[in-house]
Order: sequence, then C-alpha cells, then structure tokens
Amino acid sequence: MKDLDYYMGLSYRVETIKDEEGEGFTLHCPELRGCITCAETLLEGFEMIEDAKKCWFTACLEDGIPIPEPSRLEDFSGQFKLRIPKSLHKTLAERSKQEGISMNQYCLYLLADGASPSQRTVNN
Repeated sequence: MKDLDYYMGLSYRVETIKDEEGEGFTLHCPELRGCITCAETLLEGFEMIEDAKKCWFTACLEDGIPIPEPSRLEDFSGQFKLRIPKSLHKTLAERSKQEGISMNQYCLYLLADGASPSQRTVNN
C-alpha cells in the first residue's frame, strides 16, 4: 500500500534558489506542485523540505489526491524526433562539419549548453 512512509522513501528532485536580495534560500520539489519552503541556510532548507514533503503527502493522502512519483532516468529513451526548417538543418549541418563532429554531437552540445540550469538542482 502506498502510504506516507512509501512516498517519503522516494527520491524527489529538490531545486534550490538563492535569495538575491538577502540571505537565504527557497527550496521546492518541482514534481510536487506547491511543495515549497524557505530557509536561511541550505542545511536548514533540506531539513525543512522534508517536513514540507511530509505535510504535502499527508494532505494529498487525506483528500484522496493522486501523488505523482518521481521520474526516473529509466523512463527516458534518450531519443526524440524533431522536425526543423530546411534552412536550420542546413546551418546545423554546415556548422557541425566546420567543427569536425557529427550533427547529432553538435546538436547535443547546443542543447546541453542551453539546458544548463541557472539554479542548483540536487536529488535527495
């Protein structure tokens, strides 16, 4: 049975955001909409997010609201199909040739560079 202990034992991603105006951090679990906390230190924040998750799960369980489980790397194949304009395809092919790498490698480089998080993301 999926009870509070079950959900507390799962590894949900926690994102941290440093307060730019003052000191402190905001922590939230993106997969658990509205599960958020604030703290003065990261250590305190990671303790508090555990309490926030517990409260979040408890409320969902009491109200019969479905609780999403964390996504796992195994859930993704690493492949997707993308249709792009011919002109962009030409540009990517030319630039990858200039770099001496395959277009797949070049696109992977561009995607990874563009997808670099501006916030610190950790799995707990």
